[in-house]
Amino acid sequence: MSQTVAAFQRCPRCGNENTTESFACNFCGFRLKIERIEKLRLFRRYETEWVAPYPWYMKILYLFVNAPKAFFDINHKRSKAPGWVILLFSSLLYGLMGLAFLSHFNFTSLSTDIAVLAMFNLSFFIAFFVFGFSFQLIYFAILIWLFTKGANYAVGFSSRLERRFGSLGEQKKQFKETDMSPFSIYKGGTMLQLEGSYKFKMMLCAFTPFLLINGIKILIVLFGFPTVEVDALSTSEILNDMAQMFNAPTWAVLDIIDAITIATWVPILMTLAIRELSNSSTTRVLIPTIIIGVVVAILFYFLRPTLFG
Repeated sequence: MSQTVAAFQRCPRCGNENTTESFACNFCGFRLKIERIEKLRLFRRYETEWVAPYPWYMKILYLFVNAPKAFFDINHKRSKAPGWVILLFSSLLYGLMGLAFLSHFNFTSLSTDIAVLAMFNLSFFIAFFVFGFSFQLIYFAILIWLFTKGANYAVGFSSRLERRFGSLGEQKKQFKETDMSPFSIYKGGTMLQLEGSYKFKMMLCAFTPFLLINGIKILIVLFGFPTVEVDALSTSEILNDMAQMFNAPTWAVLDIIDAITIATWVPILMTLAIRELSNSSTTRVLIPTIIIGVVVAILFYFLRPTLFG
């Protein structure tokens, strides 16, 4: 829902005018409004001087231990957001999960040759990796679309991005190699907002929790399923045993972990990403993201046969 600009407020630090909707100065990053929820460390806004972006691995670490600080840094150099790296690592964990599943199959007719075993394990890893990458890319893209819709209704997210950054295509065409902060360094009265929003790349960072969650799921798969004997040459037998695993109570635990993550942790990180991108209210963004996360968790996980079948 688009917001109408009615008036301006002057930044007490740099003296530049910002819209009344701005929660931080678009020139120097000074905090113009402080919401009650921002007194909590989890939602606290940062306004320290930004010098250079953290390395990608430090960004990922801060997304776990200090998410507001991580998104503060990412927002100043969004083209360096580690969103695709997070998706890649999460997919690699899917590949390892495939090997964890494979460890529960005792193939009676499989050759004991090391090279054959290595190729068999590699094929399982690649299959799960490709599945994990494809599934998560589609799933995360749908969730980003839903969260964007919620933010549009709450704070006019898309219209704010357009006013702040313009069209990403236009920015790439005009400033192909330029990459600057939205809270641009104030020089000679010129506001240098030359970077496109890189919205998708930055919002992908909200799914960082799945790095930890997928690691936990690997451990559960390793220790929570029994080992079965199966004929390596019988595809139907392998698929039947895997189907039994997917319908086992242990798999329901994995669904519950995913559901809780989607309903709580991801919406909180998504709120911080949207807030930094659009310079908008934390509370007004948090409400629809939590609602969307809970609804998706109920529909996608809690109604699955593994939980109630």
